[in-house]
Amino acid sequence: MSDNAKSFWAHLEELKGNLLRIGAVVVVFTAVAFGFKGLLFDVVLAPSQGDFLTYRLMERLGLAPLPAEGGDIVQLINTGLAAQFTTHLRVALYVGLLLALPYVIYSLFEFISPALYDHERRHTRRYVVGGYVMFLLGCALNYFVIFPFTFRFLAGYQVSSAVPNMIALESYISTLLGMTAVMGALFEIPVVCALLARLGVLHHRSMIAVRRYAVVVALVVSAVITPSGDPFTLLLVALPIWLLYELGAWVVRRVEKSRNK
Repeated sequence: MSDNAKSFWAHLEELKGNLLRIGAVVVVFTAVAFGFKGLLFDVVLAPSQGDFLTYRLMERLGLAPLPAEGGDIVQLINTGLAAQFTTHLRVALYVGLLLALPYVIYSLFEFISPALYDHERRHTRRYVVGGYVMFLLGCALNYFVIFPFTFRFLAGYQVSSAVPNMIALESYISTLLGMTAVMGALFEIPVVCALLARLGVLHHRSMIAVRRYAVVVALVVSAVITPSGDPFTLLLVALPIWLLYELGAWVVRRVEKSRNK
């Protein structure tokens, strides 16, 4: 067997070991999250409660009426025999992945770092840390702002008073987790722009030239990812997407200046 073949299999074996360790860490964090069921669902179900922080702030600003003290905005129900258990497992896995993400990123970075130059390692480390921080900011924005407004609108919307709203637990969890993942991904826009600019693929002038179209795209994307069709929620989602695009353009300009020095 040639040296190149040995090197290939050695790298493959190292990658296999990294993936096994990553899987083990994810399982451990998932098990920990699963064990704290009360705390986990106190957080996850908080936006369905009338005394949620965002709703109290809305009330103080006079934006919307507040339900009864500590009362539910709408009743959540379970419609499947095993749905509560599978929902518990699903949420625990999501939280486990989120908690394990720093280790996952670190492990993968350590695997590829020997192939990088010193300056490439520095830039990659910045992108990795920045990407994780931006993802967390996107998740937080959705949890505290976008999802509560969306949920409050949809939970209170009725085609007739004869049809009360009772939301299935699975529907609530799927909407919350889905919107959180999407907003976390959208917050990666500035990081991706910086990376493409570093590679010389994206330029500041081109981003400025298509700025007007970026506004339209932001509205379209927000209309797709938000289940409610009210203009307020639409603008609430579109505004941060547009601001992320502007931040991306600013980052690209900074990267271009640093490359030209």
